[in-house]
Amino acid sequence: MKIPNFKTNESGLNRFFGPLEAKVMNILWAGDEMPIKDVQQRLEREKAMNFNTVMTVMNRLVEKGILRKRTEGRSSYYRPVQSREEFLQTQSKELTNELMEEFGPLVVSHMLDALDEADEDLIQKLEQKIQKWKKGQ
Repeated sequence: MKIPNFKTNESGLNRFFGPLEAKVMNILWAGDEMPIKDVQQRLEREKAMNFNTVMTVMNRLVEKGILRKRTEGRSSYYRPVQSREEFLQTQSKELTNELMEEFGPLVVSHMLDALDEADEDLIQKLEQKIQKWKKGQ
């Protein structure tokens, strides 16, 4: 699943989702499968939230392939298709591939420049990955 509108001027999950979508996803990633009413109640701790608004957002997330919906009797239960970690892994990979396709060597150069600010563990992981990649060539 690819999120089509990556927002560079936002931060965190708001790069991929609208503000309410991001809040819904955080709630669902923190818990188990749940109905709209439970999500609405958790959102209401911050601000009064209309049930129909929450339902619309959650159903749009189902349409986008982000949430899975299961109906039991008259109740519908929602859960994320991927864990938060899997989602971020997928999206960062998609974004990296798109940047490489469009900008190629410039992206690699800028990523290397960004390593000046990276911690030593990240640099070691990168070195290990490069060594593995070289052995596979």
